[in-house]
Amino acid sequence: MSTVGQPGGIEALYPFLAPAPADREAVVADLCASTRRKAGEIVALRRSLVASHGERLVACARAMAAAIEAGGRLFAFGNGGSSTDAQAVAQLFAAPPEAARATAAPPQPARAVAAVALAQDVALVTALSNDVGYELVFARQLAALGRRGDVAVGLSTSGGSRNVVDAMAEASRRGMVTVGMAGYDGGAMAQEGRVAYLFVVPSASVHRIQEAQITLCHVLWELTQRVLAGEM
Repeated sequence: MSTVGQPGGIEALYPFLAPAPADREAVVADLCASTRRKAGEIVALRRSLVASHGERLVACARAMAAAIEAGGRLFAFGNGGSSTDAQAVAQLFAAPPEAARATAAPPQPARAVAAVALAQDVALVTALSNDVGYELVFARQLAALGRRGDVAVGLSTSGGSRNVVDAMAEASRRGMVTVGMAGYDGGAMAQEGRVAYLFVVPSASVHRIQEAQITLCHVLWELTQRVLAGEM
């Protein structure tokens, strides 16, 4: 059944798609207004995170840098869009852009870090999902690969993804540095003791949450690089 035209239907996210007279200029105007509104929302949300997470980002970067200096590796994981963000985070740490540390004079190459996205091996993910259940697909990998001093980065829009929460518990048991990205009110990941460094994006929009989460990950990477370089 179509939800177009119903309150809270698809037009709530994309108002320019709602039924309307065939007025091209009006459609374009609605599209532009929607784009400006969404851009304004994410800019305001990102700015608000500076005050709420600034000190925690620095503390987390120091902990991650210490783990990396001691030979620790980074494991990133999530579901759906959060899975692609986790893969982007792993790639950023493992294969950083050249001359990325613009704070240095002259700019210096960033340090590469051993990093893996746990959803990138389709055969392993489907085998674990089939044999032990999808809720353990990340925890089982950490049980096999993780060790004390590694870093676990889990992303969940709701903060309640069972496989992410279980993986965080496994990482904690193994003495890994746990870093979580969540939205809304943090969900299960916000429960005391679940995650050492949790960054909650206070929004009810999946789009805005994921946009802000990847921004936080980039800031965290840059801060970690600066700590590794002895710049802070």
